Amino acid sequence: MIGLLGILIAYLLGAIPFGYLLTRFTTGKDVRSEGSGNIGATNVLRAAGRGAAIATLVLDMAKGFAAVWIAAYLTDGSSGWSADAALAVMVGHAFPVFLGFKGGKAVATFTGAFLYLTPIPALAGIIVFVITVVVTRYISAGSILAAATFPLGVWVIDHASLNVILAALIAAAIVVYRHKDNIRRMRMGKEPVFRWGA
Repeated sequence: MIGLLGILIAYLLGAIPFGYLLTRFTTGKDVRSEGSGNIGATNVLRAAGRGAAIATLVLDMAKGFAAVWIAAYLTDGSSGWSADAALAVMVGHAFPVFLGFKGGKAVATFTGAFLYLTPIPALAGIIVFVITVVVTRYISAGSILAAATFPLGVWVIDHASLNVILAALIAAAIVVYRHKDNIRRMRMGKEPVFRWGA
């Protein structure tokens, strides 16, 4: 029962729409009406500038980390419940109850959750992300490639338990699926390149 409480807390943490709130508070805009319509840091950068985007990135990662930490604390370090909490916080971000179940792509939240659960593979994923963005200038390409290769890292680097590997696979699939429109735009040559500015 306590494990289910951890999952509920994880979902509700994930559902806190920091990108939406920060953009609203700093500019008065609804970030969902700007750019890609996403509530994540990349679109916040376009809508509200660097400060709000950095804050969104940090807070979205922090809620992922905190959700898994809380689940682990409540369940005496159970890897199964912690893995479930990692997925729950991502689902909360992607489908937040506070915004009519229309949220973000969960990349930062995914990263924060697995920085607690599988820190070395998560750091390796961040390196893949950075290299891909530098080479392609597409945030979406970095997110997709980092997510797609992450489960392999969890298996090869961490030799993790089956439930953690399965959680990594599901989490990666969520991230890639949430980028389906970006994949289509990249194929059409219409995906916006990353620029460090609003």
